[in-house]
Amino acid sequence: MCSLASANAASYFVDRHVQEGRGDKVAFREYGSGRSLTYEALEEVSGRVAAAFSQHGIVPEQRVAMLVLDTIEFPQIFWGAIKAGVVPVPLNTLLATSVYDAILRDSRATTLFVSEALYDTVAPALADNPFVKHVILIGDGVQAGTIAYQTFVESAEAPAAAFDACPDEVAFWLYSSGSTGQPKGVHHIHSSLKATADTYGAQVLGVREDDVVFSAAKFFFAYGLGNAMTFPMAAGATTVLFAGRPTPDAVIDILNTEKPTIFCGVPTLYAAIVAFMDKSGPPAAPLRSCISAGEALPEDVGNRWEKHTGVEILDGVGSTEMLHIFLSNRPGDVVYGTSGVPVPGYSVRLVNEAGEDVATGEVGELLVQGDSAASCYWNQRAKSRVTFEGVWTRTGDKYERRADGRFIYCGRTDDMFKVSGIWVSPFEVESAIISHADVLEAAVVAARDDDGLEKPKAYVVLNAGVSSEGIEAALKEHVKTKIGKWKYPRWIACVDELPKTATGKIQRFKLREDA
Repeated sequence: MCSLASANAASYFVDRHVQEGRGDKVAFREYGSGRSLTYEALEEVSGRVAAAFSQHGIVPEQRVAMLVLDTIEFPQIFWGAIKAGVVPVPLNTLLATSVYDAILRDSRATTLFVSEALYDTVAPALADNPFVKHVILIGDGVQAGTIAYQTFVESAEAPAAAFDACPDEVAFWLYSSGSTGQPKGVHHIHSSLKATADTYGAQVLGVREDDVVFSAAKFFFAYGLGNAMTFPMAAGATTVLFAGRPTPDAVIDILNTEKPTIFCGVPTLYAAIVAFMDKSGPPAAPLRSCISAGEALPEDVGNRWEKHTGVEILDGVGSTEMLHIFLSNRPGDVVYGTSGVPVPGYSVRLVNEAGEDVATGEVGELLVQGDSAASCYWNQRAKSRVTFEGVWTRTGDKYERRADGRFIYCGRTDDMFKVSGIWVSPFEVESAIISHADVLEAAVVAARDDDGLEKPKAYVVLNAGVSSEGIEAALKEHVKTKIGKWKYPRWIACVDELPKTATGKIQRFKLREDA
């Protein structure tokens, strides 16, 4: 039986700041709109959202889906739900109607909060949904059958106090990004948020109260939720919000105008910004730290970013199941091309197909242990039992541990393949290709030759203005020189873009189908 209200994550991340005298501090401000939200205002409005849930018959443990852009309403709803004991389920804002239909039915959400700009996409999925009873519309427009967000908030006579939650009680769900198939509902508990803030947020990134954080990764992404919500709110810092698409020119303008001290990106975006800076120069931002996750950061991209900005990128690896980064480079100790070492508070292992630990220099699947691990997948018992093995969580990532203790990413378990009996890391081949001056992005998968043997095939996006004439031979020779003759791609296809999830992860399973 739980009796401590402080076990509710909202008590620590929201209410504590008012009690400690930071109520007037800006917690969130929106790029371009002029709107902002102080910690005191967030405490007030999240309490009213919590009370409004009760007013509308939405009770603890029910799910509420959030199809909400990165605006100040997001933290109001997220923390309001957690205060009420209601379970918020942030949804990817870039999915198709059919996927929203599947997720809403899978989660059995009773309520949907939706930004006005996203309503038309999700509306067809609501027509015959048997679970969604309330649709709360965020924006100035009016849609039949919906409740205006401001009306919903104002239905509460007074703010509600935080629900008396247990540390191990489910606080929120996230749906996995689907880089290897359909999204899965991942359960996270109240104590998981603070666990990531106390480990990576405090001991690696080192967020301070005077920091201004901008995360190009969105709230609905576990990585973005930590960057833009958990870590700055744990320290009482300020987050810059951007509801739009983080294109290189948009990000550069935000860095110039909002002056963040911490920037959080993903490898594909860093690569695009570096190409932009090659022509236009670096932003005038007081950056002291930059981080990357989602996929491994190519060495060439890290070096070029640091040359332009003078700021290193702390590349790391995390997962939806672990909520944030558990393996990372450290400030002043960055080795591009590696994922660094375990974050304090986490333990990792590399194992073979038999579950046995592999030796240094050998490739194995990465298992991780830490307090931020999810409790299970919703309605997927078999998958839960395979992924969550006691205190260990299987990541599905293949890694090699060097003699110095650093870890080198080799690819997803499903992405690895053997050439002439030797494991090939698609990421190693991709990194070699990307280091060529004419290449923006690359993805490598296995394809079969005329003898039915697997060999590397590369899909390549060239930099703007670069001709594909003669590029195949040039890239093959480039890879042979960089990493060895037997690893070079036997086939190279130039494409306009690579298939990706909304969080920037390359969907190699789609390329394998093509190959």
